[in-house]
Amino acid sequence: MRLTVRDCLQLDVFRQCVVVAGEKNLDNRVKNVSVMDAVNEEEAVLYSAKPEELILTTFSGMRNDFQMQCNTIKALAKGKVAGIVVFQREPFSEGHNYKEVINTAEDAGIPLVILVNGKNIGYSDVIIEVMEKLLYGNNFKNSLINNTIFHLLNFEKHNSFQQALREAAVSNDFQVVLLSEEFNPIMAVETRYKTTIDEAIRRGRETALNSGHVYSLVDIDGVLTYWGTTSINNEKYYLLIVDNEDNYSSGEITKLAEIIELAIGMWKFKPERDAKTEFVQALMRGNRSLAYSLKDEVGIKPQDLVSVFYARGLSKSQSEKIIDDYKKKDFLNIIKINEEDEIYGVVFRGRNIEPSGEINDKAMCKQLFDELKEEKQGKIFHVTGIDDIESAGDGFHIINETCDFVEYIFPYKRVFTKYEMALASNCMNLQVQGGYQKKNYTELLTSFRKEGDNKAKQLLDTLETFVLDAGMNSSKTAEFMGIHTNTVQYRLKKINEVLGVEITGNRVIPGLTIALALQRLEAASK
Repeated sequence: MRLTVRDCLQLDVFRQCVVVAGEKNLDNRVKNVSVMDAVNEEEAVLYSAKPEELILTTFSGMRNDFQMQCNTIKALAKGKVAGIVVFQREPFSEGHNYKEVINTAEDAGIPLVILVNGKNIGYSDVIIEVMEKLLYGNNFKNSLINNTIFHLLNFEKHNSFQQALREAAVSNDFQVVLLSEEFNPIMAVETRYKTTIDEAIRRGRETALNSGHVYSLVDIDGVLTYWGTTSINNEKYYLLIVDNEDNYSSGEITKLAEIIELAIGMWKFKPERDAKTEFVQALMRGNRSLAYSLKDEVGIKPQDLVSVFYARGLSKSQSEKIIDDYKKKDFLNIIKINEEDEIYGVVFRGRNIEPSGEINDKAMCKQLFDELKEEKQGKIFHVTGIDDIESAGDGFHIINETCDFVEYIFPYKRVFTKYEMALASNCMNLQVQGGYQKKNYTELLTSFRKEGDNKAKQLLDTLETFVLDAGMNSSKTAEFMGIHTNTVQYRLKKINEVLGVEITGNRVIPGLTIALALQRLEAASK
């Protein structure tokens, strides 16, 4: 319920109190209570200066420093605390200094209350009474819960759980969204449109991941949303409740959520399937017919498909933030699922994409994956440039086939495209099949494999780094190998002489690339 400092002063625990300053602001709202034992104003601001918090203190850390008390009161007032309650453990001095503290509170407009029997009252006594009033006030007992129960259990009037919940939400001015474990909306009861569900999900996801039995508050541009978890048929869901007019406390919202969960069971409500998650899973498993049948339910057009990707080792919060930014700007529409530290996703072009301009779908995808790769440990595998469900399924197929092997060929890369994975796939097939085709490639490097010839091995290492790691750039090759660029140039000249060809020639490099990639796969398998 909405609780003010004035309401708190009506409680039994405040029977012997005196308001010495800030009386005109006794209607300041109280949302929480905390104890302050700071020794200076910086510490007070760090731990206690929270908006609409009622501060309990004895000023023990600054008992005889009245100037510090004044500075602290000013700092707490800037932090918009609801008020300050001082427990009188010993008689106050009647001198000028304490009057200055009172005047400071009056000037700052912050209620300052002296609990004159503070010696006989503990902090917990005040906290218990204030929180009981906050959590279990009259509004809680007589309005929200009773009214919600009346609607949710009115089986004669309502035909479905959703209809009953809507009546309860309209009557009590709240909203409800049920989300799957992948944060896709399954059911929504909206009664106000100050912010979109998508925006609420973007902003509240991290809080939801850490929420438990008590619902956590996330303020989204003045719209109060509460997040918690629920279980339906042994499956985990997230429940988002919006308090339209800031009428309720987190305790009331938690009780409301419990009533909603109870009603779900009594109505035998079964949430709709998470079609978006099933769509991605169907593509991952190669079930193209199922993916095609889900497209209308998901609300996508196959021709808007741009890319499929798999990522692992990314920070969940940072990657979510990056992906959400692209979705918010409507450059890309991304459907994804999370499995521990892995992400599988499907990318569609957004409405703000310019097919032939600089902001085109492929450029946006590249930019997205480049931003995601900034996390040092992350690896991203993507197939970009698709335009239908069939090619999306093929993209996941090559990702699943090669993601554990392509890193052996390109150990320094963190983003792998369809080109690297196609090379890895071909090499894996050659390795499995063996025979003369594999022999044709491996023999291209025979000249460097003379037993005991360290110079030949040195040349082969340089060739391998030049082709596979450095993108045929001699400066990068020198950097990878820790040698001078002139040394690289000299070795490349010797390599040309050994092979009898110019290694950068268009007809030479494809065969050498496969031969060198095969060599790395062979080394990794030993």
